Amino acid sequence: MPRIGTRKLYFLLKPKLEKAGIKLGRDALFDYLRNERLLVRPKRSFTKTTNSRHWMQKHPNLLKELKPSHPEEVLVSDITYVQSDKGVHYLSLVTDAFSRKIMGYELSNEMKATDVVKALRKAIRARQYRCSCIHHSDRGLQYCSAVYQEQLKSGDIKPSMTDGYDCYQNALAERVNGICLVLKYGDSFILSQLR
Repeated sequence: MPRIGTRKLYFLLKPKLEKAGIKLGRDALFDYLRNERLLVRPKRSFTKTTNSRHWMQKHPNLLKELKPSHPEEVLVSDITYVQSDKGVHYLSLVTDAFSRKIMGYELSNEMKATDVVKALRKAIRARQYRCSCIHHSDRGLQYCSAVYQEQLKSGDIKPSMTDGYDCYQNALAERVNGICLVLKYGDSFILSQLR
């Protein structure tokens, strides 16, 4: 019986153990199965979208003391995943931190830096104001890549990144991931923002 839990297994075995005169408690059964490496390993319930342990240059966090006061002053970015009947897809979002408007997005089958850059290009094209701008993200390798940093530079946007592995330093982008909805329409996807 693959993937049967130890508690259920103990419940099924207990009458047979008692009949054979074997005294074995539930915790002792857990210990025995652990020592024999027979415990069921839990399945990962999430898809990892950030790899921040790399050699590429990371930028300082410019948002520690700054609260956005007008549109397009700060853009935040993150990647999330969407599951469909065809597998896992990756959604790259660039959001205006002041208005919370999604400025750019890209849905792809991989997390390549070139796919994430497409969302940034859409955001740059969608800008309406010519004010100085900061782009804030986690320290994922897509955001540290040369192709992404070149796109920021050509758009005259300053890079900013979280200090370490704290997701709360990119909380707005994480929250937008939680309230976005990707609807499947035929073979294409439609991005919708829940209100």
